[in-house]
Amino acid sequence: QVFLVESGGGLVQPGGSLRLSCTASGTTSTIRVLGWYRQTPGSQRELVARIPTNGASPLYAASVTDRSTISLSKDKNTVYLQMNSLKPEDTAVYYCNAFVMELGDEYDYWGQGTQVTVSS
Repeated sequence: QVFLVESGGGLVQPGGSLRLSCTASGTTSTIRVLGWYRQTPGSQRELVARIPTNGASPLYAASVTDRSTISLSKDKNTVYLQMNSLKPEDTAVYYCNAFVMELGDEYDYWGQGTQVTVSS
């Protein structure tokens, strides 16, 4: 089992920046991809960015690709999302995700979510 704890959300002015962090614990050796998703009320959860733990290239949503960077800590247990030039439409609850493969099965684990509000 994998546990995820997020931090770094809050209120940011338009054009500002923030960095979200998510630290995984538990059976972290089974994590294949770490990522960030976001959700607004009445909408489906959507991918923001994700990064494989094997060193492969990350994937970004088109809406954030030119102003966001996802990265891993050296031990690959923490994933960071740096977002710049924030817009009001970036306002959402951001969730950390771990995609796990264990004994031939696949699982998704989620953090509790952190609110990001972009407003003046």
